[in-house]
Amino acid sequence: MTQPAPRADRSAPPRRAVVTGSDSGIGRAVVAALAGAGVDVGITFHEDEAGARATAEEARGHGVAAHVRRLDLTDLPGAADVVDALVDDLGGVDVLVNCAGTGSAEPALDMDFATWRRVISVDLDGAFLCAQRAARHMVRAGRGGRIVTITSVHEHAPRVGAAPYCAAKAGAGALTKVLALELAEHGITVNSVAPGEISTPMTGQEDTDPETEPRPGVPLGRPGHAGEVAAVVAFLCSPAAAYVTGASYVVDGGMLLMGPQAGSHLGSDSWRSVG
Repeated sequence: MTQPAPRADRSAPPRRAVVTGSDSGIGRAVVAALAGAGVDVGITFHEDEAGARATAEEARGHGVAAHVRRLDLTDLPGAADVVDALVDDLGGVDVLVNCAGTGSAEPALDMDFATWRRVISVDLDGAFLCAQRAARHMVRAGRGGRIVTITSVHEHAPRVGAAPYCAAKAGAGALTKVLALELAEHGITVNSVAPGEISTPMTGQEDTDPETEPRPGVPLGRPGHAGEVAAVVAFLCSPAAAYVTGASYVVDGGMLLMGPQAGSHLGSDSWRSVG
């Protein structure tokens, strides 16, 4: 009689994580949070190798191992081989955080197909392939695991001038739910984290203190810190979140709650334009 497969130990803390797009911003903050919890990390970058090396040095300051590799998610499917390489570097993988991403700022009617495909490829195809590669390793190892994809508030709500970005992030949110269903039997949880405006290089606020930037349309009145997003990711990667899967954690200072309020309080049609 065939015996059921042993259940993964969901109480064990993660030991090894791959964090894509971790040369700066949210990805770098996620590496710092995981390294601070004693997790060895695999770090990827697209163009900013110096930033990735600095992230690795920060991680090593916590006494963990850190490995760096270049990942170009416009070169798919082959680029996903980097996940396999980092798993080899680390000797296994317990956590994948999909943080690499890009965007655009152009009305859909003016957009060429190459721009559309580039954003979809990086933000959706790339997230799928990296999750698939990491999950295969997790399933073979039989210890369970965590997959977290950084989406955006635009997983849930649209924005003028961001058609491919919004489509990709909504798709990544739905992909998260499908993977949560399919991987649950292996003890692998799959969740997304959906930030609002966060002070990072991607939003043009690399050296900005969000506490000094007023945002009247956001209930908490400011942009977010990358570390505030990373703290949610770290929770989802921890044993404390073993029963959380298929969820989207919004980290936006209340921005999404403002739909009806914005509708009744906007004083001009300026929202119709990009920027």
